[in-house]
Amino acid sequence: MILVIVVAAVALLAGLAANRYLRPRLMSDDDAGMAVKDLVGPLLTLTVLLLAFVLVTASGSHGKAEVAARGEARAVDQLAEIADYTPAAERQRVQADTICYARAVRAYEWPAMADGKGAAEPSVWSTDLRRSFRDLEGKPVFGMLIGADNKRSDERAERLTQATPSIPSAIFWFLLATLTLTIVTLAVCLPRRNNRGQLVVLTVITALLTTTLCIIRDVDRPFGGIIDVEPTAIAEIERQATRDFLANHEAADLPCGDKGDRRAA
Repeated sequence: MILVIVVAAVALLAGLAANRYLRPRLMSDDDAGMAVKDLVGPLLTLTVLLLAFVLVTASGSHGKAEVAARGEARAVDQLAEIADYTPAAERQRVQADTICYARAVRAYEWPAMADGKGAAEPSVWSTDLRRSFRDLEGKPVFGMLIGADNKRSDERAERLTQATPSIPSAIFWFLLATLTLTIVTLAVCLPRRNNRGQLVVLTVITALLTTTLCIIRDVDRPFGGIIDVEPTAIAEIERQATRDFLANHEAADLPCGDKGDRRAA
């Protein structure tokens, strides 16, 4: 970074020196040259390219968050289905833990991810799941359960990673400063009279650039913005798993409440 700053500073000083000492030998007219309006085009192009690049990056993070959320839901569903091949006692425990895990993710972790954080409640049930696997060690179904649980763990980790903004604050403020400079420069170049058409175009450009930056800010927070990832997949798996569990057990057999919090003993 220091090298870039030094090179840019040297280039600027060299350019100013050339303008002062070399230009008089090359051009006889000291007043000829680029006007401010001639510099607006490159500045506007730079601003648009920066916004487009960052928008693609933020959209990619948003897409990864959605894929991870769906992958985690599929892994939880797979855990509940594999439990059908286990003895009755382990089956009840595994299926109950998957329901409680899904509820805790939906009720506690999803709201926490709006601030880029996770929640401790789902970890209670994932830990209990792994404990329940110990009684099945050595049986064919053990490896299937471990594989599904590892998939669940990986997808949850990816989901939590994507909950953190992928665009650093410094880059966002740089984009905001660039947008401001571009709009001010465009406004300076407008004629002072008979400028109604130019003012309309400037307003439209300002609105488009501002909307783009707002979209970038929004999609960079996949779980806390307007265009957010809803807990639809995990909620659907929770509903299906609860329905299947209640077909053979009572609601009181679940060790958690509707939000995935552990019942008092």
